[in-house]
Amino acid sequence: MPANTTVSAGPSAAKKTGRKKGRRARLLVIVLVLALVAGVGYGAYWSVATVRSSYPQTTGSLELRGLTGDVEVKRDDYGIPQVYADTDADLFRAQGFVQAQDRFYEMDVRRHMTAGRLSEMFGAGQVETDSFLRTLGWRKVAQEEYDKVLGADTKKNLQAYAEGVNAYLKGKDGKDISVEYAALNLTNDYKPTEWTPVDSVAWLKAMAWDLRGNMQDEIDRSLMTSRLSAKQIADLYPRYPYDKHETIVGEGAVSSLTGEFDPDAEASDPTVDGDTVAGATEGLNTQLGALSDTLDEIPALLGPNGNGIGSNSWVVSGDHTTTGKPLLANDPHLAPMLPSLWYQMGLHCRKVSATCQYDTAGYTFSGMPGVIIGHNQNVAWGLTNLGADVTDLFLEKVSADGYLYDGKTVPFTTREETIKVAGGRSRKITVRETNNGPLVSDRSSELAKVGQKAPVANAAPDRASGYAVALKWTALQPGHSMDAVFELDRAHDFASFRKAAAHFEVPSQNLVYADAEGTKGNIGYQAPGWIPVRKSGDGTMPMPGWSSKYGWEKEPVPFDELPYAYNPASGYIVTANQAVVDEKYPEMLTRDWGYGTRSQRINDLIASKIKGGEKISTVDMQKMQMDNTSEIAALLVPKLLSINIADKDVREAQKLLEGWDYTQDSDSAAAAYFNGVWRNILMLAFGDKLPKEMRVEGDCIYVTRADGTGPVDEQNKLVRECGRRDAASAQPDGGDRWNEVVRTILDDEDNAWWKVPAQGRESAVNNRDQLFARAMDEARWELTAKLGKDITTWSWGRLHQLTLKNQTLGTSGPGLLQRALNRGPWNLGGGEAAVDATGWNAAGGYDVIWVPSMRMVVNVGDWDKSRWINLTGASGHAFSAHYTDQTDKWVEGELLDWSYGTEAVDTSTTDTLTLTPAASAG
Repeated sequence: MPANTTVSAGPSAAKKTGRKKGRRARLLVIVLVLALVAGVGYGAYWSVATVRSSYPQTTGSLELRGLTGDVEVKRDDYGIPQVYADTDADLFRAQGFVQAQDRFYEMDVRRHMTAGRLSEMFGAGQVETDSFLRTLGWRKVAQEEYDKVLGADTKKNLQAYAEGVNAYLKGKDGKDISVEYAALNLTNDYKPTEWTPVDSVAWLKAMAWDLRGNMQDEIDRSLMTSRLSAKQIADLYPRYPYDKHETIVGEGAVSSLTGEFDPDAEASDPTVDGDTVAGATEGLNTQLGALSDTLDEIPALLGPNGNGIGSNSWVVSGDHTTTGKPLLANDPHLAPMLPSLWYQMGLHCRKVSATCQYDTAGYTFSGMPGVIIGHNQNVAWGLTNLGADVTDLFLEKVSADGYLYDGKTVPFTTREETIKVAGGRSRKITVRETNNGPLVSDRSSELAKVGQKAPVANAAPDRASGYAVALKWTALQPGHSMDAVFELDRAHDFASFRKAAAHFEVPSQNLVYADAEGTKGNIGYQAPGWIPVRKSGDGTMPMPGWSSKYGWEKEPVPFDELPYAYNPASGYIVTANQAVVDEKYPEMLTRDWGYGTRSQRINDLIASKIKGGEKISTVDMQKMQMDNTSEIAALLVPKLLSINIADKDVREAQKLLEGWDYTQDSDSAAAAYFNGVWRNILMLAFGDKLPKEMRVEGDCIYVTRADGTGPVDEQNKLVRECGRRDAASAQPDGGDRWNEVVRTILDDEDNAWWKVPAQGRESAVNNRDQLFARAMDEARWELTAKLGKDITTWSWGRLHQLTLKNQTLGTSGPGLLQRALNRGPWNLGGGEAAVDATGWNAAGGYDVIWVPSMRMVVNVGDWDKSRWINLTGASGHAFSAHYTDQTDKWVEGELLDWSYGTEAVDTSTTDTLTLTPAASAG
């Protein structure tokens, strides 16, 4: 059969030495065998056959209990499956079976994480993480959703999916499922158990956690009060630049007549209460940093969460495309992981009917039925994180008898949890909840001290030994998001799309839409989700939990009031985590939007094409996804070049910026040097002025504070204070918030932020140009240490590398096993606030910590001309040819053909597996 083809986005974005798939697969098997032999010891031996025993069967036929008819699984030469069935139940039963074939270990780890049961697989080192997850109660809420909320058809689909997974597991030992189980069996006797429908539902809670909005900003603002004034904190959280960066929905308002959002209505002045609740939280004790540390541990399997993580999605109407129908692009930004978070798949009813309702393809989650992002025979859709503020931290006055609320002590709601530990004794914890949510401060002795020194208003209760901290979060109540997945997969027009969106409660996402109806098709947008209405305050700081003045109203912002757009006059819609609406919108969705750097670049690229009279093609959309222009470089480089540099080596580096077009290709020396300068500007101007709880671990400075830790410099009477935060989430991270911080003070050459006191041999810095000069000097020598003195050998990609890691044994297993499971590095282009969003944290270094986790361009109506790519490959088996077979193409900005129609799928099929009904109950 013909091989799948690729379309290149243009010049090479990166370089990586490659080998033929077959040879590499053989080498990997040998390495894995050696790793397992080394781990077993005592004369035991794992053969190549053992390592290969988990290969999935992809041809021939297999019996599958519960099927009512034959199901075909057609895989292309990238191992991407297209499933064909005659009933919904058979379709989802087969989806469960196929995903388990390729990804069960990943699925198993995910369900243990969402249930707070990682210790059962990995031992005592995960007890603290499990304790926190049990406190949040993801699995508990998922069970309530399944039992009480989800629709009957959704439950049937979930049950069929679980039956398919369990059919795959039946009769298999761990080593027959994935090589990781063979490794785990060396240290404990863990055995995989049957899959349940609730295991699938719970994964949405993990995704909601990863996309939960501004909780870290809320914590960071509180931490800053120990070091910075209210004005300084405001400087570091500037208002959204509405005058420079367009919102998603540029037209419409909530109608005063109907109370619903109307795209044609005129906006009026807002009435939302925007006051922060400073009385209870100014100067919140830096022990809140312990809570931040614990939060960082939870998404360790998902990657860092912060200002940078977001997504791009945009849709262009048929009026402006070469196809005459809409084009829709999407690339969600998430942590790089191996295998990828996404699993590409098609789910096809041979004939769509009341008993078989689906003909959809796109990106799925392993462990969950349905398609999350993609298209069906009628419509296409994409997702980006809306960024709504759906979490709040509440200070709680607690005692042995309960918590204080409106002057009375209210008993806690409690439950006991038992954490089983592989190779050790079980642990028991008691979870306490207030009316605001679980007490997250109960999970360690450090967390118990949160709020110990927080200044509060005179009316606040006596703190005694400190306030506890409760988490209120919309995802901790049962909802319909799982229903929404299937409703999106069946949507046939904008009305049914919006009806599905109404059920997409958590995580709150921007939903972009397109269909092919009529002569030009239609495009649209909907902001869905449970977004709380606060009684007081704006959610930017922790609030007093002891007063009914604070907290949330019983009902969230009504869905009918949430913004949407349908065929806007502009002819296109861009979502990239920017503000959804302007300040006239009456409800407070969040104060912490992304600052719109990526979205405005996309808007400008589309507008320039349209104004120039050009039509936009699929290739144009693909090129836009790979745009790596640095907007902050365009702002700063003219200032940097105006500075007179005396040192010849630093001047040599400065010359790299002359004539640079601000693109961040992997082979660019100028991009490498500028990003080094940018990192040092941030650290000099802001980083060393932040509290230790926000600075990167190991970053030590001398300060005048009396409560610092470490030795005292007797000569200057300063205290040595070291940073405490993980490199992936430390500040300043260099995201587009920091672009806006610097832009607002750039022309104020004597602004206080540009001043740096003398330390050691370093003289004081008194103005902007002096700070920029020092940043250029320090960047020169930092890059010399990393890349060598010869600047002709410098390249951004050598600094900015991506390593794909297995999220469990690939990060903490034996070194040989890590090398067998992990892949890379790849040298990447792109950057933190570029459209090609290969994120790095300026406080922590240059390594890539989040990426476009997939890319797609949907050719609406002519579906077989759509294109897609995944970060890794279809398989989760480390020795499979499909483990990372898409990664090199992803790095280069290439996209694969996306077969959808029966004829196109047949043409691209290389392997066909037929699943047949079991001959008997036995």
